[in-house]
Amino acid sequence: MSTDRIPVTPDGHAKLLEELEHLVTVRRPEIIRAVATAREEGDLRENAGYDAARNDQGFIEGRIRDIESILKRIDIIDEDAVSADGSLVTIGATVTITIDGDDETYTIVGAVEANPNEGRISNESPFGKALLGKRVGDSVDIKTPVTTLNAKIVSVE
Repeated sequence: MSTDRIPVTPDGHAKLLEELEHLVTVRRPEIIRAVATAREEGDLRENAGYDAARNDQGFIEGRIRDIESILKRIDIIDEDAVSADGSLVTIGATVTITIDGDDETYTIVGAVEANPNEGRISNESPFGKALLGKRVGDSVDIKTPVTTLNAKIVSVE
């Protein structure tokens, strides 16, 4: 288990707590019932329902352990302190950049709450690493596995 601190926004923290609560109070009891029901069906050596329920149980228990480990190591980002003057890109900041004339907006978050489809970019990703510490007006080169993009930082909130 890693002891590295994990940056998380207050929203990300709330979502982790909500997911943990759901897994412990809803999903875990459902899986326990499913395992018991499948066990009652007889021979466990050729019981696909039992195997599936046990696999689900392993996944749920693993996710619970993961979330508990994350929660022990988080640093909740003080969003009020994120770049007090609104010009510096930090974790928790929402950044608008221009790439090839198109504006794109991303929020820089810790890896555990990143979701590029929702515009939430990990601070550990090539995009996140390139933007962190930069200011409004800076041009940055963002190296991706395929190409290098040149972006200009338009705003930071």
